[in-house]
Amino acid sequence: MSQALPLTGKVALVQGGSRGIGAAIVRRLAREGAKVAFTYVSSSASAEALAGEINSGGGQALALRADSADTQAVQQAVADTAKAFGGLDILVNNAGVLAVAPVAEFDLADFDRLLAVNVRSVFVATQAAVKYMGQGGRVINIGSTNAERMPFAGGAPYAMSKSALVGLTKGLARDLGPQGITINNVQPGPVDTDMNPASGEFAESLIPLMAIGRYGQADEIASFVAYLAGPEAGYITGASLLADGGFAA
Repeated sequence: MSQALPLTGKVALVQGGSRGIGAAIVRRLAREGAKVAFTYVSSSASAEALAGEINSGGGQALALRADSADTQAVQQAVADTAKAFGGLDILVNNAGVLAVAPVAEFDLADFDRLLAVNVRSVFVATQAAVKYMGQGGRVINIGSTNAERMPFAGGAPYAMSKSALVGLTKGLARDLGPQGITINNVQPGPVDTDMNPASGEFAESLIPLMAIGRYGQADEIASFVAYLAGPEAGYITGASLLADGGFAA
């Protein structure tokens, strides 16, 4: 008799899941048996292609257009996921934006959007999602190694937004623990994606800072998320866990 996949019967929502790390997480959760909804903002073609890929492969996926800076859109995405799949067990807060500029020139509109997407949407989605979750629920935030180390100028607001997730995760662990829900914060280092390719001038400045001397792969982050979403990670909560090739070591 074949053994059930670790996430069989589970429903997941991934904020920001149409490309890069988010898409790798969507694929991994689906491969482990979960029904997966995910949000996207502008890349509708890639989002629908990803959902189609999973559905045609025997899984269940749903692409939902929702700007993570829009409170109502985030709340609606949670409700639509629960309605479509009959509940919600796993929330992955992966949506994020990056803005880098000298402090004297940093646009305050960019500052506000960093906070809205990187911090506020995490709380909004979690607040909405836990209403559907019971024992064994999982919330997984995608932070950044830059919460621990910011080695270049211009990134202070981004580092601040990711540092905020460390405290938010610790605090929410206390709120959610009595409900049997865990929450953790994965902090990737540089990962090879369209937004941050592993080649070029910027990559060349970062690679020497890593203990293992290479960029990570999106699948390596996705595997860590899948573990935290699974049944073996029930004793881990309130943790901020580096997956950064030694960038912050």
